[in-house]
This record gives sequence, C-alpha cells and structure tokens, in this order.
Amino acid sequence: MTTAVVEVPDFARTFQQPYAVVDVETSGLVPHRHRVLSLAVVHVAADGRVEDRWSTMLDPGCDPGPVHIHGLTRDRLAGSPTFEDVVDTLSRMLAGRVFVAHNAVFDWRMLAAEAIRCGRRLPVEWRLCTHVLAKRLGLDLPNLRLGTLARHWGITQRRAHDAADDADVLAALLPRALDLAARQYLDLPLAACGTERDDAAAAPSSYRHHDTGKRPGRNRPYPKKPGCPYLNPGRLAPDAPLVQGMRVAFTGDTVVPREELERQATAAGLHVTSSVSRLTSLIVSNDIAAGSSKARAAVTHGTPVVDEQDFTRLLVDVRTGRLRDGGTTAVERTANAPTANGPVSVPVQASADEPAPEPAAVLATGSSAEQDVAAPAVPAMVQAQLPPPAPASAPLPVPAAHSLVGRRILVLGGPHDEAATMRERIGLLGAVPAVNVTASLALAVCLNGAGLDRRMPRIRMLGVPVISADEFVHQLDTGQPGRAGDLPASTASRRAGLRLPRGGVVDLPVASAGDRWSVSATWSWDAGEVDLVAFLVGEDEQVASDEDFVFYNQPSAGEAVRLMVEGPAEQTVALDLSAVPGDVSRIVIAATLDGARTFGDVGPVEMSAVAPDGDTVLRATLDAATTERTMVLAEVYQRNRRWRFRAVGQGYDHDLARLAESYGVDVQDS
Repeated sequence: MTTAVVEVPDFARTFQQPYAVVDVETSGLVPHRHRVLSLAVVHVAADGRVEDRWSTMLDPGCDPGPVHIHGLTRDRLAGSPTFEDVVDTLSRMLAGRVFVAHNAVFDWRMLAAEAIRCGRRLPVEWRLCTHVLAKRLGLDLPNLRLGTLARHWGITQRRAHDAADDADVLAALLPRALDLAARQYLDLPLAACGTERDDAAAAPSSYRHHDTGKRPGRNRPYPKKPGCPYLNPGRLAPDAPLVQGMRVAFTGDTVVPREELERQATAAGLHVTSSVSRLTSLIVSNDIAAGSSKARAAVTHGTPVVDEQDFTRLLVDVRTGRLRDGGTTAVERTANAPTANGPVSVPVQASADEPAPEPAAVLATGSSAEQDVAAPAVPAMVQAQLPPPAPASAPLPVPAAHSLVGRRILVLGGPHDEAATMRERIGLLGAVPAVNVTASLALAVCLNGAGLDRRMPRIRMLGVPVISADEFVHQLDTGQPGRAGDLPASTASRRAGLRLPRGGVVDLPVASAGDRWSVSATWSWDAGEVDLVAFLVGEDEQVASDEDFVFYNQPSAGEAVRLMVEGPAEQTVALDLSAVPGDVSRIVIAATLDGARTFGDVGPVEMSAVAPDGDTVLRATLDAATTERTMVLAEVYQRNRRWRFRAVGQGYDHDLARLAESYGVDVQDS
C-alpha cells in the first residue's frame, strides 16, 4: 500500500503559525463611535489550507451608515444577533492564531471596540496586515487594494465589501503572499495587539485614563482640556487690556482658589494652560521668585507676569478676540505664515526660504521617563530564515542614469552625512532612495563599511546589483552607460509617484474618489520603533485644544486625522480632508523616539502619500542628522483652496513633550 506524501510548502516551514483571516463591514471609520455590521473569519492553516469558516451579520441598533458601499440596510440587519451574542464564538475563532486582515489595524480596532462595550477583551496577540505585507513584497501593481491583488493572483472576487467573500478572497491570497515573502527572506510585519495604543483607539473617552504625569509617556496621555474658540493674539502688553484667546498660566499660592480663577478666566474667553512656553501670553503669580518650573520658564521666555490682584482687575475688561473659525469653511494660509512661501509656479519646488518653525525649548526638568507597556515577544517561528550568503561576486556597474528614474536605490555604509548626500544625489536622478531591501530594489550603492551591513546577505541572495559609491559617482559624472545595460521598463517605477526633495511643495491632485488620503512613514526594519504624531494647528500655529493632537494614546482627531500602526517599521496618518475643521490651516506630521535613541540610530525615513484611489502620488526620503529625537516630516495645508503637501525633514534634539508644547498642547508641570 502506497502512502501519499503531502508536500509542505516552504513558507509553512518558515512561518509556522495558524491564521484567522478576518473581514468586517462597519457603519463608519471611528471605532468608539461606529459599529460592526457584519464579520467573517476564515481559519487558514500554516500550510495555507482553509480549515474552517464562520460569518454573521449583526444588528447594531443604529444607522448602518454608507449603505451604498456595503449594502447592509436596517431591514437586512433586523433580527440578526448582537455582537454580545457572538463574542464567545468570535473569541474561539481568534484564539491562538495570528489575526490577518487587509487593513488589519482598522478591522482589529473595530472588533476590539465592540468587545470593550461588552466588557470583554479578544484573545489575540499578533496581527498581520496584508496591505503592509504586499508593500514589502514590491509587487509591480498600480495599487495594493484587495481587488487588485486578487486579479494579480487570479483569484475571483464575487462581491466586494461583502465580509464573507472578502475573507475568502484574502484567505486564498494569503498563501501566495506568504510564499513570496519566504522566497524573498522577509520577516512578517507583525504588530502587537492589545497594547495601550489599541485600547486608546478603540475605547470612548470615558474609558481612557488621564493622569497628571509631566511627560507624555505611553502610559500617561496628556490631560484633555476644553479648547479655546479664539486665536491667540500674543503677549499681554504693558498697560494693555486682556484679549480673548490669550494663553494664561497660574503658579504658586493664590487667595482665591486656583480652580475658581481658572474658571473665571475660561468664562472670559482666555485659554488657561498648565505649562509656559513662547506662546504663553501672561503668567499669574503672587511670588514669581518662588522658583516653580512655570516661574523659571516665564523668566526664560520673558513672559509678562501679573499678580492675582491685577489679574482680577484685568478680568473686568476683556476685549473681544478673533474667532478661530471666522465663519468660513476653509481657512487660507496668511502671507506671513512660516511655511507658506507664495504661489508655486512649478509642480515641485525646493523651499530653502521656507524654514520650519523652531519649536519652543520649554519643559520642566526632573520628570522621569515612563516605561512602555511590554509587547509580547515575537515568536521565533514567524522570522524568515536567511540562508548563508553566496560568495561575493564582482560588483555590477550601475545602469545608465536615465534608466534609474523611479527606481529604488539603497545606500549602505558610510557616515551619516556621506550617506545622506548620496541619497540626495540619487533623488536628483529621479530615483527613490530606499530604506529597506525589497524585491523591487534596483541597485545597492556601497560606502565604506557596507560589507558589515546586516542587509548585505539578503541583497546578495536577491541578486540585487551592487556598486561602490566611487564607481557610481564616476559613471554618473562621465556619462558611462554601464556595462549591465539599461534595466527593463517597470510599471512600478512609472507608478512610484513624484519624488519630492526636502523642502519641496506640491499641490495634491483633486481626486474623484473622495478626500481620504494617507501619509505613511517607513524606516529600516531593524531600527526599532518610531512613533508618528500629528498636530492640527490654526493660523497662530497652535492647536485649538488638546483634542487636535494625535499620538499613540489619542490616535484620532474626529474623523479628520487617524493614526494607523501596522508592523514595527511603518505607520500611517489617514486624512479625511473633507472633515478637517475650518479653523485648522495646517496638519503637521512628525516622528518621535522614546528614550535616548536618536534619528542617527534610525537612519532615513521614507514618506509616501497615497491618493483616495490607492495610487501613490509622491514620495520623499528624509534624513535627520545624528542627535535628533523628534523630526517634523511633512505638512498638509491649504493654499488658494487647494490642499498641498510639503516634505519638511526638520529634526530637533528635544523630546515629544517639548515638540507638543511648541504647538500649544498643554503638558502639565508644577
């Protein structure tokens, strides 16, 4: 009797864990506000076999939202179970498996929010976003939507935006993606579930815990305060009245309880803050020499100081301020705003005359760094095993410069300034300076020490052409065509998006698919964690309230800006430009590091902007120097009723708390 031998695919030996492939249809995009209408789970074994399926519609008892997309009307949902009815079944389907979805952070947060409403927590440790994985694979496709990937691999999609069908499509797609990842020696971009940032994103504000920590550690969100509806008119001038919108801070003992003084100030239209920075209009203190951190900051910045008696007198006559939203639906940038440098007559311009505003250097000292919540250790079974590198062959010459347009070129080795200069030159060729090794990498340019780079074995295994920096520059300077010949034309290179230099500005095209854009940041896969943050600021370069600060413990500002975290080396800020409040003139996107690490340790950060139709419109590779702990990456703002994108790349040595203060976020101090 012959026993059939079942061949185990290579990816199953590399990635040995089972998967729960998930899709949800929802009434909207905000987890703590909108509801899950239908969901489907498909069990996929480590070898790619489908083991089980389960799906259900849900009756959320609310408006089902965009029926034209998912087709789930109130009548169709009526009589379906509630989420609480199925949470036990869902938990059993998810337990012990990697949670897989095509926009995994969204699907996970929507389900986590539903579980929180039931007083439950879903048993998931890790999630895998197939959109992020597909990006790592370097597929030669116009976009990475589920339908596009299905067509690429010959998978039939019968009913888009149907949870059961979409989950089946993704379950068929997953083994193909895993196989390609294993053959490219890629680690899976897993993200930890159940972290604090997930809880903060999923839970309504009543579930969030805000304490009085002095620094915005991962366990200590900023305390929220009501926003002031008036623009900051600046500092209090001698013998001048108070004006609505002035920022006022209190320090030291007072005769009238401080809470009452703050209430009176807020009622008068002043913006009461818990910190002092260059933006503070005045500080109220009966003893400025007492030495509090606010008093020291006031001296440093020359902030006007009044005592309690004079402040009470000034409160009698507070002049009318300028409302943030002056009755308009879109605030135009003023001519003297720091980052608006006049009309642009070309699609992209380098704007050296448009410097980024210098954040204020004000933060009380003496607060201890907070510790992050430990994420579960990545199981060894999910790490791709790189085979021993092949013997080094002679470096291949660079192809002709004109064939490098849109191609990804990686710089290895060298000191930071030399590597940054080389990346800038690569960008001027119209190529894309890469930060990671993918199958779409066209060339590796090696400076001194490149042979010690941990990425070199994988470059050799993938057969990526390698050339020394000296030979690369020589061939470019002499116009030598390169013995390797031109690279073949590539759809991906033509669709890689406009390459934007540091300081470059471009108008975002009007998209027929809507106003939902995404701005992503990617860094070296072995560089450790980087956090994206965003500030929605007005004409005065300040947030209207702490609600306009988006970070890991507060990952959304309404429906206008949402932070999406997928994997250890990529984060995205999702923008709905139609939902941006009228008093917001600019969205600032920045990156920050915890602890003592600097961007010299991280290396370059690659930015990309993806249009509503899924196409990548532009890219920028940004280098900070060596000591920066925060870096302003990009700005999205309006000019002449058009949205624009500016690549900034301005780094600062101070931490997130000081960056937040510079944009008017209240960071509590004593």
